[in-house]
Amino acid sequence: MKKDKNKNPMGGMVYSTNPDFKMNAWAEEEAKEIPPAQQNLRIWLERHKGDKVSTVVKDFVGPELSLAELAKKLKVVCGVGGNAKEGKIILQGDVRAKVTKELEKLGYRFKLAGG
Repeated sequence: MKKDKNKNPMGGMVYSTNPDFKMNAWAEEEAKEIPPAQQNLRIWLERHKGDKVSTVVKDFVGPELSLAELAKKLKVVCGVGGNAKEGKIILQGDVRAKVTKELEKLGYRFKLAGG
């Protein structure tokens, strides 16, 4: 799914003459954060060309800020780089063992899947 950089998040709405109009009424609602014990995360190993691999934690439900915080914790514990977006955390290398230990310590539910 590719995002259009030039698309207005308001769906084309630029100006309203309605004095009671509220911009937030049209904005997408942020996902509610689910407690770690109720999350169902999937840990994948993805292979790329050039014999490179990455560990991907999928299916996180919650706001992007919480996802970024979890990603930062995992990157520090594993000692690798990576990023977090759209409910996924991508970590460089095969660090599934370290990720599973940390997620277990933080109280998340998860399954090893794929790769």
